[in-house]
Amino acid sequence: MTTLSLRIGALSTRLPARLLLVNIVLAASLLTLLSVALLRGAYPLGLGDILGAFARQGDPVIQMIVLENRVPRVLTALAVGLALGMAGELIQTMLRNPLASPDIIGFSSGAGVGAILSVVLTGGVGSVMLGAITGGALAAMLVVILSWQRGLSSGQVVVTGIGVMLTLTVISDLLLMQVNENTAAVLVKWLVGSFGNRSFHDVQLLWLGLVVLTPFIFWHQFTLSRASLDDTLATALGIRLNRAHLITLGLAVCAVALAVAAAGPLPFVAFVAGPIAHGLNGQSRPTILSAALVGALIALLADAITQFLPAGFALPAGVFTALIGAPVLIWVLMMQNRKRL
Repeated sequence: MTTLSLRIGALSTRLPARLLLVNIVLAASLLTLLSVALLRGAYPLGLGDILGAFARQGDPVIQMIVLENRVPRVLTALAVGLALGMAGELIQTMLRNPLASPDIIGFSSGAGVGAILSVVLTGGVGSVMLGAITGGALAAMLVVILSWQRGLSSGQVVVTGIGVMLTLTVISDLLLMQVNENTAAVLVKWLVGSFGNRSFHDVQLLWLGLVVLTPFIFWHQFTLSRASLDDTLATALGIRLNRAHLITLGLAVCAVALAVAAAGPLPFVAFVAGPIAHGLNGQSRPTILSAALVGALIALLADAITQFLPAGFALPAGVFTALIGAPVLIWVLMMQNRKRL
């Protein structure tokens, strides 16, 4: 395998050339899609329109479209995709199972129930972030407690997580029955997954949380790389597996909670980002950056599709992430069956 040596001062590392190339291509694709999302849509704009809107010059209508609609929506989709991509890679690497993503094992559903419950109890959306984090953490704790048998078994976690997810789905339906029709309609759209109707304040909080969390995730990747090895080998390398697993779960829950509070429990992004990233870069070890970039691409692509639909056919972005994710789920299941044969 061709590798490249990088040196910064006294620090040096070796990167597979294919991994570096894939990350560059993913980043370039992401920038291209960001540009398309800002410039195109139901009301096409030019670069001058975008720059004029930021300078508070030109047509007030264009300023409103850019500053109150497109920029918050695109930045939300970008942050949510990055967060879900990292969360999915954390969980799947920890459990060595591509089916063990946060949306499959109940973490996203827990965050969603927590967010809905905060709206039901407070009558507003001010505490949605806290509710999402609390709900996600409680769901994770429940899955861990019910799955724990001298450690976390991958298969046991997936089965238990699916049961928790289904239970939480019923609870969210019951909670929706406790609010008025207008609030229920907003929450139903949010539960499917949507990037619209976000203010700059919402975007700032989302990005602040992501900027604080991301360095911890990338730092933990070094421990996760060794913890993802065979348990005996990881222990021989000095890894305290239970501690590493709990830290991984905590980081994943925080990332999922950020995403869910901003856009709802967007389906399949966390699930498909990791397998696609590994398929592209050919790496078996954790590839947090690749998974994050793939997650962001999927989220932005789903949002871009919604912007090109006719006005009468407007659908939430979550519908399209599900359409993207379903074939990948089938592909992962086929790969799993081949490995067993």
